[in-house]
Amino acid sequence: MIATGPEDDRLYRITELGVLAVAVVQDVRHAAPMAQALLDGGLPCVEVTLRTPVALEVLRELAGDDRLRLGVGSVTSLGQLEAALAAGATFVVTPGLSPAIVRECARLDVVVVPGVATPTEMQMACDHGLDVVKFFPAETLGGPAALAAMTAPYPQLRLVPTGGIDASTMRGYLKNPAVLAVGGSWMVAPGLLAAGDGTTIAALAREAVALGRRERT
Repeated sequence: MIATGPEDDRLYRITELGVLAVAVVQDVRHAAPMAQALLDGGLPCVEVTLRTPVALEVLRELAGDDRLRLGVGSVTSLGQLEAALAAGATFVVTPGLSPAIVRECARLDVVVVPGVATPTEMQMACDHGLDVVKFFPAETLGGPAALAAMTAPYPQLRLVPTGGIDASTMRGYLKNPAVLAVGGSWMVAPGLLAAGDGTTIAALAREAVALGRRERT
């Protein structure tokens, strides 16, 4: 297999919790308080996206905290991949399916979760030996109903839907047994980070984890 399967213990915490925080961090000073708030809320899994100039610095800031499962998102090139791994990311999420990135992650034995949006891309994922992919942008593509319809021919795939999901919609995705976890930014929204509102971040994380676990039992 090129990609790491859902049984791999490197995905265990994300799978167990059913939710992954997706963070767009504009100021490195927000990184440590955000991480602590997520940990306080029982959510030690966060994907830092490469959508801001300080993203690599944020990864370096958080990499020393072994309580976190730290990933990098929005990876679109081999250069970004190399830099993010050097900064301390332990798993990789991409917006689309890049064979070059998938091959390099396989060579390095790094977990990669590439994005797919169509049945054609799901077929490409299977052809590349992948068994875990991101369904993105989930809400724009039609939500849980679209995901269920597109994945029906591919029972070997497990998915992490991301994009426009919040606490009010995550339940619909988690009801699908093909879904490993839901990715979302509502818990770490830019306004909450800028305000330093760790109390709300922790509360939203706690709510999401409770819902994720409830839907898995």
